[in-house]
Amino acid sequence: MKLEGRIALITGAGSGIGRATAALFAREGARVIVNDVNRAAAESTLAALGTAREQCCALPADVSDSGAVRAMFAEVMQRFGGLDILFNNAGIGETGNRRDEVNRKGEAQLGELMAGGKIQSHWDITVSLSDEEWKQMIGVHLNGTFFCTREALKLMSGKSRGSIINMSSVAALHGIPVASHYGAAKGGILSFTRSVALEVASRNIRVNAICPGWIESPMTQHFSPLLKMSLTARVPLLRWGQPEDVAATALFLASDDSAYYTGQWLSPNGGLFTG
Repeated sequence: MKLEGRIALITGAGSGIGRATAALFAREGARVIVNDVNRAAAESTLAALGTAREQCCALPADVSDSGAVRAMFAEVMQRFGGLDILFNNAGIGETGNRRDEVNRKGEAQLGELMAGGKIQSHWDITVSLSDEEWKQMIGVHLNGTFFCTREALKLMSGKSRGSIINMSSVAALHGIPVASHYGAAKGGILSFTRSVALEVASRNIRVNAICPGWIESPMTQHFSPLLKMSLTARVPLLRWGQPEDVAATALFLASDDSAYYTGQWLSPNGGLFTG
């Protein structure tokens, strides 16, 4: 019961990593606030917590909307009287419905490489990104992390303790060729994590990041079998991670086991990046 008596808010907890983390935190004794932009998904996660759900709640909100975030944290304060843990997990994997394009070009590049010729199928993603796609990606990931962190600090500062965990990505460590706006958002989150960690250390509030590699989740399920096999071959452990692998990392950073960690990033990635 590493989180017994603590109050934890997890954004984007309606599925995947967020749902797995909500379940683990609840088993470890936390009173979990399940956030998701999709009300039905948030309530489904809450129901899946079993008897622990009686001490938890679902609070749907769009983290890219600062007003909605303020209202959510006001309700957290009203219901729970404070906050001990914030996991900024909410995110999106794509914009503009580019799934077919990514699969088609990725498979074409593989074929060209195997044939021993020059790459003729160029990604050309950035040159075709619209303003709306850029703003949406930055809005959910980077703005959402800022909006939630700002409100969480107001609740944590009075207690002079707390743990904030920000979801970055291995894309922030070595880039990602099919989503420059995603890489930019995740890189911004990593730098934001380091800066805020230094700012609030005197209040005993710790701020860290997680940079996962390829994880089996709704965000990554659109890859074609051939493209996924190619991506798996680049992972030394020769498999993708599970949401539970990231949830275990989040538990470490949320608990007292990581009491001397702040401004750091941990990367469950199967050896994909070792820098």
